[in-house]
Amino acid sequence: MSGHSKWANIKNRKGAQDKKRSVAFTKAAKDIMTALRNGSGLKDAIDKAREVNMPKENVDRLLERFESRKDSLISGMFEGFGPHGVPMMVEVESDNKNRILGEIRLIFKNAGGNLGEEGSVGYGFDRVGEIVVKNLTEEQELELIDGGAKDFDDKTIITEANNLKNVEEKVRQMGLEIEESGVVMRAKTPIELANVEQLDEVMNLIETLEENDDVVNVFAGFDYHE
Repeated sequence: MSGHSKWANIKNRKGAQDKKRSVAFTKAAKDIMTALRNGSGLKDAIDKAREVNMPKENVDRLLERFESRKDSLISGMFEGFGPHGVPMMVEVESDNKNRILGEIRLIFKNAGGNLGEEGSVGYGFDRVGEIVVKNLTEEQELELIDGGAKDFDDKTIITEANNLKNVEEKVRQMGLEIEESGVVMRAKTPIELANVEQLDEVMNLIETLEENDDVVNVFAGFDYHE
């Protein structure tokens, strides 16, 4: 799993309504911050936040926080291993590198993982584009291969990172509904988790990382089959 396409289903299965609400708010906040950093897509991100009933004051707080910090933000990528040896890459944007380093290291330690040195994990990931759609038939896959798609994982279309926008356009022309799209770090050889307890440990680490305001994206190399 790269960090996006399948995790939503796992999170939803984990249960309670208040947890679902928290996950929805976290994702909406991340989408708003991504739009602010990219300089595009802010209206769509705010509209989606309203759809999950995020309060207006939450949105205003995000906008004010970004405005006050935007000139001092530094981007970076941390590499580490989560529970059961799952390789993970954590993309951050912070105005205090030492503080965020300490916070990420502590989160990994508390989850039974450890933060690694630069290059300790990154070699095991490829930078690719992912497009998640609602439905995908074999015939549509063949048409998308002609349009530049490189591979498929269930309802996820995998592309070269620099060809994502072209394949997105092809997907839209075919009338397919895009649920999520973006450039991600995808593990070359995911760790196969043995049971739901291991899955929960890894997912709890991912969710804790995602709740940190300075974390932009979390990518983890694992698979789980019931």
